[in-house]
Amino acid sequence: MPTRFKGNSRETRALNVYITLLRAAGSLGRTGEEVFSSFGLSGGQFGTLETLLHLGPLCQKELGEKLLSTEGNVTVIVQNLEKRGLIERVRNTDDQRFVTVHLTDEGKKLIRKAFAAFLKELVENLEHLSDADLEAISAKSKKLGLGLKKRKAAS
Repeated sequence: MPTRFKGNSRETRALNVYITLLRAAGSLGRTGEEVFSSFGLSGGQFGTLETLLHLGPLCQKELGEKLLSTEGNVTVIVQNLEKRGLIERVRNTDDQRFVTVHLTDEGKKLIRKAFAAFLKELVENLEHLSDADLEAISAKSKKLGLGLKKRKAAS
């Protein structure tokens, strides 16, 4: 449903894009959250495990950068996953300040199942879109995101 705001055409289009993107992201987000919670994971925990599965061990700072998350949030996520035995933090023998986060065997097993379930659900939820649609949405989303970063950096 478009906005009822009566601004100029550019303002109205911009507001409609914002509303549409938020609604679509909310719908996709709910899909993910349902799958994640069925495995006892939050979105942040799933993202952390998935990142480690596909990229391998990372230090917490790199993990935060990949997840677009704050250091404090990553610390809490890592602590909670470590308590569950899904990850372990390994200190560098040469520099004790440097800690790398690794998946445990139990963590690998869980994230492989959770990722497969998530991917299945995601593909099913996007089946009404053609491959061309998916490519176009991806390209436009990237263009939008990069434009916002440039604008923020300039200010």
